[in-house]
Amino acid sequence: QVQLVESGGGLVQAGGSLRLSCAASGRTFSTYDVGWFRQAPGKEREFVAAISWSGGSTYYADSVKDRFTISRDNAKNTVYLQMNSLKPEDTAAYYCAARQARPAWGSRRYEYDYWGQGTQVTVSS
Repeated sequence: QVQLVESGGGLVQAGGSLRLSCAASGRTFSTYDVGWFRQAPGKEREFVAAISWSGGSTYYADSVKDRFTISRDNAKNTVYLQMNSLKPEDTAAYYCAARQARPAWGSRRYEYDYWGQGTQVTVSS
């Protein structure tokens, strides 16, 4: 069982940066792949980025590639999402999710077993 808590959201102007954190409980967190998703009002939850259990591989949605960076510190049971050059269309609730490590990348909601409660990111124009 893994419990996830996101933090770091807030209000930022377009072009600014934020760093989200996803803190996990559980001694085996280092064996889990972790993904970030986001959901804007009236829209489906969409994939943003994912990182493998070791941190050695990362995967991004095209919409955030070259602007967002996912990383993890397994010693601290924490995954980060550094968001730069933010745009108003990045406004959404951001969620982290975890699953036992698998060979293939997971970019669908159903591929993840554990979810945090979300943190709101608002980008003003």
